[in-house]
Amino acid sequence: MKKFIYSFMLAVVGMTTALFTSCTNEESINFPIEEELAGNYKGKLEVTVDGQNLGEQSQKITVEKASEKSINLSLKNFSFIGINLGDIELNDCPLSENSGNYAFTGTTLLDTEMLKADVKATGTIGGGKVEISMDIDADLAGVKQSVKVVYTGEKLKGTESSEAKITKFIFDRNVAAVDSLVISQPVIDEESKTITFMVADTAKAEHLAALVPTIEVSEKATVTPGSEVAQDFSNGRKVKYIVEAEDGTTVEYTVSIKGFGDYFGFEEWYEGGIYPDIPNVNPWASCNAAVALIKNMGPILGGPTYEGGYPIVATDDAYSGEKAAVLESVDTKGGSMGGTKVPKVTAATVFLGSFNAFAGLSNPMATTSFGIVYEKQPLKVTGYYKYTPGKEFYNSDGELVEGKVDECSMSAVLYEITDDKETLDGSNIYSSDKIVAKAMFKSSKTVTEYTQFELNLEYLKDYDPTKKYKFTVILSASADGAAYNAAVGSKLIVDDVIVVNKK
Repeated sequence: MKKFIYSFMLAVVGMTTALFTSCTNEESINFPIEEELAGNYKGKLEVTVDGQNLGEQSQKITVEKASEKSINLSLKNFSFIGINLGDIELNDCPLSENSGNYAFTGTTLLDTEMLKADVKATGTIGGGKVEISMDIDADLAGVKQSVKVVYTGEKLKGTESSEAKITKFIFDRNVAAVDSLVISQPVIDEESKTITFMVADTAKAEHLAALVPTIEVSEKATVTPGSEVAQDFSNGRKVKYIVEAEDGTTVEYTVSIKGFGDYFGFEEWYEGGIYPDIPNVNPWASCNAAVALIKNMGPILGGPTYEGGYPIVATDDAYSGEKAAVLESVDTKGGSMGGTKVPKVTAATVFLGSFNAFAGLSNPMATTSFGIVYEKQPLKVTGYYKYTPGKEFYNSDGELVEGKVDECSMSAVLYEITDDKETLDGSNIYSSDKIVAKAMFKSSKTVTEYTQFELNLEYLKDYDPTKKYKFTVILSASADGAAYNAAVGSKLIVDDVIVVNKK
């Protein structure tokens, strides 16, 4: 009922002719409207219902000259208790002089089928300030309510900033440990004024009710609720944030969780494996072990001499966190090693699964065991990447192919297994009849800034939660690298890979 009164109250303010019908005018006074009164004012609107103060909100008012003796007042993009009422105009309000200030008063009677109300309004303007007070005696279906509305504001100089933006909204685990459950840092959509983020499947309601965002806003702007104040995002709740610019302009953002998933980042790097200097990153497997074998066993087995770096290394050029992965296809010279073909270019690849470099001595495709046991139903995979294709593309025979441009690829495959040891490898990961769902993205375009990719899995068979599955994500700087077709120097930088699962 009180919310109804609020809406009514604002409708009354918008009655441009009825509200100030009893204003008085003093013909002998020259009102300094353009010199002193006209301009923008920034202030607060306070509401009291039956003696209970319901708080205040920021509001900006514009005063303009209507005539030599009257002014217009307008409230742009006015919102109240979450309701946007648009622009409110008070037009042609006559002025009178009152002890150095300029006053206006008015009364009106609102009589509708549901509501009767006597409204008394008074206002003063001058000396860089404006005040408006309304007393409303309302009768709503026989229930008497007394509503008091007070607005006070100060005139702006005109040099104040009107920018009201959230420029940064993150969850920092150093601020609150529970923030580590946020697996995808928030995305700010300025057009819709929404901010969304993803959390881990393991997050419980009590965790989501205690998340602590860190917020940055436009210079000289303020935000409510403030930065590093815990908020409740559990059970689908949406949190409203109001940004107020220096000049009183306000913008509302809505923040919410957009989904749950598994995070596969590139933060945990270590060295080791078949040789102690091989870079590894949890939980990914990579082709680094194969390159290590070429580097160390090639000269012994009469193969090529490769002394370059590893194709998969860490970088601090991360989309979020501290580390990302650089995948750069390298020139491993070609030829053979112990009777096994060595590619001219080894495509830089990481994937969920395991890598057996020694299996490649007899069967190169068997080096890759794609997939990890997965007990959820994946729907899509997202992440962020940069890409630069290499300049020299070689085919599987080690021949330079003029004009050929390399491609990066990101793919995902879900397949059925009968036991945990069963696996698909490079020979059948995209063709096996065990595949249940898959998705792939390829691009030869140069991408210099982090750009999101999204793999929406296409289900070829129905998902059966009673069956066992493995799931893999495969990222490569050279899409056809498994067939030994790749360009030297093709570089893919990737970060924040997230698997979105069905809840």
